[in-house]
Amino acid sequence: MSVKVPRLIIAGLSGDSGKTIVSLSLLAALGRRGQAISVFKKGPDYIDAAWLSFAAGCACRNLDTYMVSEEEVRNSFVSHTQSNAIAVVEGNRGLFDGKDTTGTHSTAELAKLLDAPVVLVIDATKVTRTVAAMINGCRDFDSRVNITGVVLNRVAGKRHQRVLTDSIEQYCGIPVLGCIPKMEEKARLIPGRHLGLVTPAEYDADSSLTDRLVEIAERYLDVDALTEIAMTAAPLESPSEVKEVKTSRQVRIGVFRDSVFTFYYPENLEALESCGAELVPISSLVDHELPDIDGLYIGGGFPETHAERLTANRSLMQSVRKAALGGLPVYAECGGLIYLCRSLMWRKQTYPMAGVFDIDLEMHEKPFGHGYTELLIDRANPFFNIGAVLKGHEFHYTGPDSALKADAGCAAMTRGSGLGNSRDGLMVKNTLALYTHLHALGVKDWARAMVSRASERHRVNDSETKRTPAEDDRRTKKVRIAAGI
Repeated sequence: MSVKVPRLIIAGLSGDSGKTIVSLSLLAALGRRGQAISVFKKGPDYIDAAWLSFAAGCACRNLDTYMVSEEEVRNSFVSHTQSNAIAVVEGNRGLFDGKDTTGTHSTAELAKLLDAPVVLVIDATKVTRTVAAMINGCRDFDSRVNITGVVLNRVAGKRHQRVLTDSIEQYCGIPVLGCIPKMEEKARLIPGRHLGLVTPAEYDADSSLTDRLVEIAERYLDVDALTEIAMTAAPLESPSEVKEVKTSRQVRIGVFRDSVFTFYYPENLEALESCGAELVPISSLVDHELPDIDGLYIGGGFPETHAERLTANRSLMQSVRKAALGGLPVYAECGGLIYLCRSLMWRKQTYPMAGVFDIDLEMHEKPFGHGYTELLIDRANPFFNIGAVLKGHEFHYTGPDSALKADAGCAAMTRGSGLGNSRDGLMVKNTLALYTHLHALGVKDWARAMVSRASERHRVNDSETKRTPAEDDRRTKKVRIAAGI
């Protein structure tokens, strides 16, 4: 069945062209006008997605054809577009930039997959008529990409704007849908740092920011014309309806969720729930010990910028270490891996971490690992079968402060950096920590395995709590004999 899905992709000629400010402003303005919105981020980025969620007032979904199959990406896009909503997709990097020279997994390929109109955001710094040649070059490069309009960013003044606009309309025959003036650095809306922008969780993003975004859209963008372009998108095939299987909550899985640990794809959390997990939020800064849980999931984030406060909450680190070494199933990614190691050195300061792994990390000046990854599981671990191939991504400045053994970890990296020895996947007991981030739609066994391990843990705990006093006495005697007491 075909369904109408008004949509457009905000793309650029390069990174830092202004895609994010255009996307955020457009979303804020549409929301202020009462327009239903759905929002998506092309690629694996967590931070831009978080800001898009903030501006749209709804969860942003990542669309990444490297980590997730094209069919799943297309289905996810249609399934998560609200009825009567306009779907806005922010691209990443340059329009045709992908994994290789053929542009695989590029924004252009996503636009064709979704049959979506594309609006190009162009940094107009120190350029005038040449912009028209750039646009025509993009159109000639792949005529199947439907470039329907342009937004100019960092325009220097009225004359600059007039020459740019006249050139584009005369030589390209497509409309200029916005001209955002050059702004002083101090006027930057959202501060940046080593992984990109700061996250909404660490920024006092109150309603005044939304007001400023709306003001930018209403002053500098043709919101009506952008809406009309979205409406021209052809209907899409709706994915086959999958009956949702209601699974009763069987286990409790704790999830670190606070201003430190914010990197979670919504699908990962939803997958755990659909497999039977009740998610229990835990603050790594406020909570002093783990609650009654059967498993623990620690995503990525910025433990380095919160290292002092994390270290100050020593009791939680001790609680995590005790639970992990006692067999609690723990799955951690990147920032979570950092939390579980013995220490982190950053800016000449060493911060003790939880110490689940006897490994010390340090922050480097440049990224230690950045980009897509591929792993081959080659050692037994709690969550993945030997021989499984996992696709994900990594972006981290940390790495071990000394070389690890060649066979450290449970996975060989066929793409990416991981722990620095072409390996990833630190293990101890039922704990596994990877630098690689995975997407649950691309690795469907992950959530099932996580809940399965948690269920096993739950059964053990349940049987222990049901022991009679006589059973407890016999168990104590066995332990003492075994310990030679």
